[in-house]
Amino acid sequence: MKSPFLALLSVTLLAAAPAPLRFQFGTAPAAPGVTRVSTEFTTAAGYGFEPGAAFDATDTGVVGRQPFYFSAALPAEGNYRVTLTFPGGTDTTVKAELRRLMLERVQVPPGQTARRTIVVNTRTPGIAATGDLAAGTVRLKAPRETTQEAWAWDNLLTLEFNGARPGVAAIEITPAPDVPTIFLIGDSTVCDQSKEPYNSWGQVLPRWFAPTVAIANHGESGETYRDSIGRRRLDKMLSVMKPGDWLLMQFGHNDQKQIAAKTGGPFTTYKDEIKRHVAAVRAHGGTPVILSPMERRGFDDAGKVKPSLIDYADAARQAAQELGVAFIDLNALSKPLYEALGREGSALAFAAPGGTVDNTHHNNFGSYELAKCIVQAIRDQKLALAPFIAADFPGFDPAKPDDPKKFAVPASPNFTNQRPLGDEANK
Repeated sequence: MKSPFLALLSVTLLAAAPAPLRFQFGTAPAAPGVTRVSTEFTTAAGYGFEPGAAFDATDTGVVGRQPFYFSAALPAEGNYRVTLTFPGGTDTTVKAELRRLMLERVQVPPGQTARRTIVVNTRTPGIAATGDLAAGTVRLKAPRETTQEAWAWDNLLTLEFNGARPGVAAIEITPAPDVPTIFLIGDSTVCDQSKEPYNSWGQVLPRWFAPTVAIANHGESGETYRDSIGRRRLDKMLSVMKPGDWLLMQFGHNDQKQIAAKTGGPFTTYKDEIKRHVAAVRAHGGTPVILSPMERRGFDDAGKVKPSLIDYADAARQAAQELGVAFIDLNALSKPLYEALGREGSALAFAAPGGTVDNTHHNNFGSYELAKCIVQAIRDQKLALAPFIAADFPGFDPAKPDDPKKFAVPASPNFTNQRPLGDEANK
């Protein structure tokens, strides 16, 4: 028999838990306790379609004539379990916040419905005082993070419905404080890129994990381990980190600039800053994983990838060995991937704004392949994260990449956020 104390505790916890947010789409009357959505987002309502949504509404849901977005205000930052119902005759890819790939091609036959659950991490810039951490805020880059990347930091959960025939019938959003979090920190090859044609492996990683874990990407373009500390990104993660959480970290591309500036190097400051991250994560009950930076696209006459970041890969490996930390050698894994695609074919894995190939930054296809490299390494090394890998992960050999011509994840609209941080909608 449950003790009176436990019974009272259960009642108290149930009373304290916020009610799920339930939304219904289409023309049918909403059930009790469910909000029917038919208008654009307003601050007063706290939910709605983002501007530009065009869809056909039926009694079973809405079907977009083009990709569309839906946003809902949340009571607090954290992890949320989102259950989506899709109407019949739809083919939908779902991304969250800043183009994080959550669900790939949910195809529903006419006359049927389908339900899928995802877990989305949301955050705000504030840092709560926790243990040895002082209260404060992440030093966001303005206007980049406060305007075009504001969806990564506001008090809303934003979902993108994309694909050949995107649709949604219902959404239920419930706090998920029970799920562990995989935090990510890194540079532009890791962060949630806001606009096409750029994409990162950090944006694809949620696709390959089950809805029993959350991915929280704190990477930012142009940054280093030193910036992670100086801009208080590390402190932000530590302030919300729980025992059982993880941090995957990958820097190197921008750290190279410290050599010319005579402010650091791979086997000195870079290693020291890695060790500082590892110590801090362990002190807060988390588990660190060090990744080496993937190579840039460049080939020698024999068709082999020319090393451009090998010192940083070696330094990351040394730090992992010295600290007894799991290590994923993405530098080594990227080489057979690029070489298998070939000198010309590998260009299809990199962003090409204006038709000029950027040999450092990846596009949707390239980041998709690199994310699979990382997930396969987690499986091969039997890390404690491995049980969280999605059941449909097919396994991956970087020497046998997917055919870029058959890649089917749709590009996102380059949307301009109308509510930069600081607006009433985000306070």
